[in-house]
Amino acid sequence: MSGFLEGLGPHAGFILASYGTAALVLVGLTLAILRDHAAQKRALDALERRGAGRRSGREAT
Repeated sequence: MSGFLEGLGPHAGFILASYGTAALVLVGLTLAILRDHAAQKRALDALERRGAGRRSGREAT
């Protein structure tokens, strides 16, 4: 492992921290998207239970 760190040069800590931060941001954004998707789905289900239909489900007159 130390050979790998030496291969990154004197900025190994910065490089690894940057990759770690980017990975955490991507995981956070993915979780936020999944939570929002679930909330939007619940809201749509609630609207449909109250009788609001989807426009795309109507037949053209």
